[in-house]
Amino acid sequence: MPALTQEKQLQRHTWLDALRGLALLNMIAYHASWDLVYLLGVDWPWFSGSGAHLWQQGICRTFILLSGFCWCFSRRWLRHGVKVFVSGLLVTAVTQVAMPDNVVWWGVLTFLGAAGLLTGVLQPLLRRIPPWAGLFGAYVLFELTENVEWGTLAGCDLPLWLYSGGHLSAFLGFPPQGFFSTDYFPLLPWLFWFLMGYFLFFLWEPYGEHLPLGSRPVPVLGWLGRHSLLVYLVHQPALYALMLVYQLVT
Repeated sequence: MPALTQEKQLQRHTWLDALRGLALLNMIAYHASWDLVYLLGVDWPWFSGSGAHLWQQGICRTFILLSGFCWCFSRRWLRHGVKVFVSGLLVTAVTQVAMPDNVVWWGVLTFLGAAGLLTGVLQPLLRRIPPWAGLFGAYVLFELTENVEWGTLAGCDLPLWLYSGGHLSAFLGFPPQGFFSTDYFPLLPWLFWFLMGYFLFFLWEPYGEHLPLGSRPVPVLGWLGRHSLLVYLVHQPALYALMLVYQLVT
């Protein structure tokens, strides 16, 4: 990889932090809308339609793609992956106790932690794949496995025994009958979207030094991006607290 000057490398990280911060801010807005509709009972028909679904998909795909891209900057992928995965388990434990009707099993944090760990383990193999081939192959595999949650692979029905492994099969992408989670991101198909970000980094890297960077982005977005894990962990409790205060004063 070509070496970047310290100033350009700092600016590059700043812009990536800002993009992550923007995605996180968008996610917070979506979760606040979800809380208004499903916790406070606000009548908003649009939120249960295709427009809100596209909004949600745009947020999660952007966030996961950026996470795969930024993984390539990590020098301590093992520690980071374990920390994110354990944070996801903490979210599960808290929601199981505080709001069992809206429990989170295998949400985005457990997925990102597991995806980062798997990418680290598979790194010697992944680096042998040309980035263009890796990006295209990861996209094709995502499209092929996108509906495994619903029992099909590339339009073909999958055997029922794949969905009989309880939480393990749900974690892999084969949820058993009756499984429920308010935030569900299994390894299949989302690992391939994460790997798209990984391969995109190696396509971008040779040109990164020569791309115009412009002025520094909005500081607030950069701060959110640098502290994305902490903000993600605290934003829902903060939203719930605001909802509770609203209910008490109205």
